Amino acid sequence: QVQLVESGGGLVQAGGSLRLSCAASGHTFSRYVMGWFRQAPGKERGFVAAISWSGSSTIYADSVKGRFTISRDNAKNTVYLEMNSLKPEDTAVYYCAARFAASLDVRTYQYNYWGQGTQVTVSL
Repeated sequence: QVQLVESGGGLVQAGGSLRLSCAASGHTFSRYVMGWFRQAPGKERGFVAAISWSGSSTIYADSVKGRFTISRDNAKNTVYLEMNSLKPEDTAVYYCAARFAASLDVRTYQYNYWGQGTQVTVSL
C-alpha cells in the first residue's frame, strides 16, 4: 500500500507559477514510477507528467511541455510538479499517482495508487 497526499494548489493569475508536492508513505517510494494527472469540471482525468524511479526519465503531455517540470526526491519520498506560465485552461484538480512498474505510462488505469487531489485555479 502507498498513501499519497498532494499539497500546493491554490489560486493564481495567468502567467503565474505554482509548485505542487506529493508526499508518499507506506512502501518503497523509489520503486514507483510517479505521475501527475488533472481533471477539469466535466472532463475526464488526463495525463500531465510522469517520472521514472531514478528521476532520469520524464514525459509530458504536449499541452504542458516547456511550462511544467516534474521532479522527485526519493530521500524525502516526495514528487513535485513545478508549473510556470500558467493558463486558465490549466485549471483543474491535480492528482498524484504511483505505478509499481519500471516503465513510464500516460494511461490512468496503469497507476495503482492515487492521492485525493489538490485544486489549481488560474484566473485571467
